[in-house]
Amino acid sequence: MTSVFSVEGKNLPCTVIEVGPCVVTQVKTIEKDGYAAVQLGFEEKKEKHTNKAEMGHFKKAGVTPQRHLVEFSGFEQEFKAGDKITADNLFTEEDFVDVVGTSKGKGFQGVVKRHGFGGVGQQTHGQHNRLRSPGSIGAASYPSKVVKGMRMAGRMGGDCVTVQNLQVIKVIPENNIVVVKGSIPGAKGSIVLIEK
Repeated sequence: MTSVFSVEGKNLPCTVIEVGPCVVTQVKTIEKDGYAAVQLGFEEKKEKHTNKAEMGHFKKAGVTPQRHLVEFSGFEQEFKAGDKITADNLFTEEDFVDVVGTSKGKGFQGVVKRHGFGGVGQQTHGQHNRLRSPGSIGAASYPSKVVKGMRMAGRMGGDCVTVQNLQVIKVIPENNIVVVKGSIPGAKGSIVLIEK
């Protein structure tokens, strides 16, 4: 994250996202595929890292092999295979977008960090070594089991997260960069999906 100053002089927290250029690798139609969508590729890769099936797919579209492929629907413009889509084609300042990404993995965490439990509470009731423990997790002879959905310690992070209604502050078309207000999920350099 970084920050920029608005026209009013406010310091706005923001995130810089590289959004292209994306290449149209396939246009799906209702007549041929049963639904309408545009398949976009991002980030070129070498031919030696591409299998034969993918290579045929890219050669049919007349584009170089792409590392990431995603389908989008609801485009207002008409595209054909081989078209390049840049930041200024899709985004304008004052747009609002949703960003989908994979959150940072935090490993195996306890209930205090994972679910915000308070712990036993400042060494009261004679506790001397169980300050961050979950406490009781089940009933007695009935139902004599731990109920499904009990919040317990476990693997945290690494989930698909959507952050909605982020305002586009600035579009820099020469570098294919979009600056959005606020934070987005994932580590630096991770791949995210931007939806209008």
